[in-house]
Amino acid sequence: MEEIAEVYARSLFEVAQEHDRLDQVREQLGQFAGALHDNRELAVFFFSPYFSSEEKKQGLHRMVEGADEVFMNFLEALVERHRMPAIFRIRTRYEEMWDQIKKLLPVEVTSAVRLDESIVSSIGQRIGEQTGNEIELTTVVDPDVLGGIVIRVGNFILDASIRNSLNQLRKQVA
Repeated sequence: MEEIAEVYARSLFEVAQEHDRLDQVREQLGQFAGALHDNRELAVFFFSPYFSSEEKKQGLHRMVEGADEVFMNFLEALVERHRMPAIFRIRTRYEEMWDQIKKLLPVEVTSAVRLDESIVSSIGQRIGEQTGNEIELTTVVDPDVLGGIVIRVGNFILDASIRNSLNQLRKQVA
């Protein structure tokens, strides 16, 4: 099923890019997937084989107003081909491609206490300089860290927390 999501996400992304509508389509895809996630009855309607493609298209046009033409054509294609259940994975893959083309790198800084904004922005700035990407910085306070920080850059994790040090010490002693 991942392969299907990849194909559809790439197709949507390429068409949106051709029409210079990457941001609008990204926003509308997020809103639509969010609505399906939050409303079980809506999800059942679009995912169920008991409703015809025509009924789903009519429901789609009643539900979505003022959407981008590229995005509406995409949703209709999903309905016609019975691929609507892949919408969440399509959204995830579209987001990844959008991040890649925008050179946006998610960075999460986790600490035991709230860090000063200047420290956090300095960390983000240094990572941005080293990677050449624009940084999307978020902070998380987790008392279980005990001290130090944990930095997640994309899929890479740098764990300089006291909790991690204690766990490593525990393993060495055992």
